[in-house]
Amino acid sequence: MIQSISLPLYSDTLREYRDWADLQQEVRALGCDGIEAIWGGEAIPEELPAGLVQGYHLMFFHDWVDLWNGNWPALKEKYGTLEQASAVYGGLGRETLLRQYRDDLERAKRLGAEYVVFHVSDVSMEECFTYRFSHTNDQVITAAVELINELLPGKQWPFAFLVENQWWPGFTFTDPRQTERLLDGIRYANKGILLDTGHLMNCCTELRSQSEGAAYISAMLDRHGSLSAMIRGVHFHQSLSGPYVQSHTGRLPEEWPEEFGQRFSINYAHVLQIDQHRPWTDPAILPVLERIAPTWLTHELTSRARAERVQAVEIQQILLRKRENIP
Repeated sequence: MIQSISLPLYSDTLREYRDWADLQQEVRALGCDGIEAIWGGEAIPEELPAGLVQGYHLMFFHDWVDLWNGNWPALKEKYGTLEQASAVYGGLGRETLLRQYRDDLERAKRLGAEYVVFHVSDVSMEECFTYRFSHTNDQVITAAVELINELLPGKQWPFAFLVENQWWPGFTFTDPRQTERLLDGIRYANKGILLDTGHLMNCCTELRSQSEGAAYISAMLDRHGSLSAMIRGVHFHQSLSGPYVQSHTGRLPEEWPEEFGQRFSINYAHVLQIDQHRPWTDPAILPVLERIAPTWLTHELTSRARAERVQAVEIQQILLRKRENIP
């Protein structure tokens, strides 16, 4: 199992390390083989060492299906004007999305990533609070398959293309029919699933303990049967946000600003409360992980700085070392 640390290629984060050797040494000390990188919106350093990047998390727009489908009235309602929508997306129309994803795939190729991760979900800022969604899982999957099948053909990409589950409309890994339709629809041989354990837990707001979360993940594997063999990677973290979701969703905040940036800030803080990215400490998850047997495992954990990142990964590595005692 190849292990990585999730790390943005962003100057503020990279400055926490003296140099590339310092980062590589820390990765090895934490029992990992490299990083799962995500672009930070800046030029990628030319001197980034070969082999450091094991995987690459593609950029994502949380709310993109209306743009893909050309639903201009919906975009006007969300952003006030199409000019504001264009400023957010970098343009209007399908080619806007395709161009940006193609550029990101080229970054992944240049960095030598063994796999890339693609979110299959769609949710507006308002829907993050109301939980009243304008698109169904099937509608989002249809749009995602269209986008992926326009994005990937025409080049010999050197990496696996893995779809990641969310708890928003799209691919949730709770409905085998939808999972199968997504995978069957993607015309790319080297494909699979990147199962995010915390995102899957977010689908069930009744969970109150890590052991319950592990049992829920196991139940979803049972439900998917042979489809579970398509899981090739795992984002390893846990999230028990059910009480927060039950008390903070179903309506917009009383003060919901008109200005896009202010709404985004409020929404971002809200989503972080739902998607907690905390370390696993309960060994109940270990048989589930052994059952999945992923090729790649990424420690995708919340941290504000280097020391917190190290501490969070160390907690999970202590747990993973207990796998030797699994019957």
